[in-house]
Amino acid sequence: MTAHVEAPASSALARKFPPIAEFVIGSLALVIVGGIYMASKFPRRPPLALPIALLAGSIVLCLVAAVMTARLHDFAWARFRLVFGWALLAYVFQAGMIEYAFVHNNASGAPLAVITLLLVMFALDVPFVIAFTAARYSSPPAPTG
Repeated sequence: MTAHVEAPASSALARKFPPIAEFVIGSLALVIVGGIYMASKFPRRPPLALPIALLAGSIVLCLVAAVMTARLHDFAWARFRLVFGWALLAYVFQAGMIEYAFVHNNASGAPLAVITLLLVMFALDVPFVIAFTAARYSSPPAPTG
């Protein structure tokens, strides 16, 4: 019979965080549902009540996640900023290509404004969750002093 010895968890893996990633993923889910709903109604003018409600919910969830993230201590902020910046660059291009497809297909007015805001949230949510995850599992900088 052999004894099972558990290795101690590293400090990066053992740290507890508020449900930041879950809030951002919830925000992203609302954006995706709103975008799919809008796309399914084009080229006709889509009703805007549901997409606007989904957009508002997405914004609230993302802001709550941002506030929770801003309150973190001993967090790998340099890693977060580095990953967020590069991921944001990639997702701004992706959102821009999707926006171009809507403009090219004659979307205009309020529906285009709503789809643009949904794409802005998409371009923020994905880099946010990628950067948070990368920083979460990185070791924070050693305290000086």
